[in-house]
Amino acid sequence: MKDHNYYVYILSNKYRTVFYTGVTNNFYRRIYEHKYVEKGSFCFKYKCLDLVYYEWFTQIEYAINREKQIKRWRREKKIKLIKALNPWFKNLNDLITYQ
Repeated sequence: MKDHNYYVYILSNKYRTVFYTGVTNNFYRRIYEHKYVEKGSFCFKYKCLDLVYYEWFTQIEYAINREKQIKRWRREKKIKLIKALNPWFKNLNDLITYQ
């Protein structure tokens, strides 16, 4: 059976005032799409290109359910989640092993 990798992620702008939650199996491609392909999208409009949080899953169903759960949360709860992994809200883009 082939291994699958899915990620729930949170992107933010450089001022950390806006958060975007999504799901992907490829961070490089998805961030590129947010930045260059999806003109007029939320991430393009608010410049949410910094990866500040992610979780890894092997089954897409779990990843999608987690994404939906996080999207329903208030800002304060999202901040608490991010701080558990990334207390200083650093951009994690360079720390990810991309496929």
